[in-house]
Amino acid sequence: QVQLVESGGGLVQAGGSLRLSCAVAGGYFNDYAMAWFRQAPGKGRKFLASISWHGAMTYYADSLEGRFTISRDKPAVTMHLQMNSLKPEDTAVYTCAAGNTLYPDDEGYGMHSWGRGTPVTISS
Repeated sequence: QVQLVESGGGLVQAGGSLRLSCAVAGGYFNDYAMAWFRQAPGKGRKFLASISWHGAMTYYADSLEGRFTISRDKPAVTMHLQMNSLKPEDTAVYTCAAGNTLYPDDEGYGMHSWGRGTPVTISS
């Protein structure tokens, strides 16, 4: 069974950076988009960014203000989220997903596989 496994979360001070990774284990996703979401404590899930299977197309939530960059090493293997200028309000569990749309909504429409998430805590 193909699984998504996130890594790279942790505790950093405000203004710092983190790089999250999402690895595809137990197989591969071919011709699917991948995306990052997050869920802050007591709040709903929010879409952050997505990337096409070949990596040539990306899409970001407006709220990121250009601080995050999504990328993938090569099709359907590993995806990353570079997060810079982190703020306390970025504290959340970050989850990766794979699906058949580059434009999922906050509920994850079009995403069919999900990781378990990696926690990110930004201290002030």
